[in-house]
Amino acid sequence: MSETTEFIVERVQTGVRMEKRLLKVLKAFAEFHDMTLGDLLEGIVLHAFDGKTPFSPASLGRIQELKKFYGLELDSTASHRLKEIRGKGTRNKRRMEK
Repeated sequence: MSETTEFIVERVQTGVRMEKRLLKVLKAFAEFHDMTLGDLLEGIVLHAFDGKTPFSPASLGRIQELKKFYGLELDSTASHRLKEIRGKGTRNKRRMEK
C-alpha cells in the first residue's frame, strides 16, 4: 500500500478502562506528537497486528522519560496481572448506589 492512500473508516466512541498512569503516559506521548489518543492507539494496534514495533528508538526513549515522570513502573511482564483497587471499579460503585 502506498503511504498516500487514504482509507475511509467509521470510528466509534468507546469507554475503555485503563490503568491511570499508563493512560497519562499515552496521552502525553500523543500530545507530544500532536495527535489524538485514538490515533495513537490505532497506530499501536495496527503495528502490533502486523507483528511490528510501533515505536522508534527515539520514541521509546521519550516513553521512558514519560513513564518516569508519571511514576509508571509497569512493563509488559505486568500484562494480565493488574488488579484494580477494591471499591474503585464501576461495578462496585453501582452496587453501592443501589
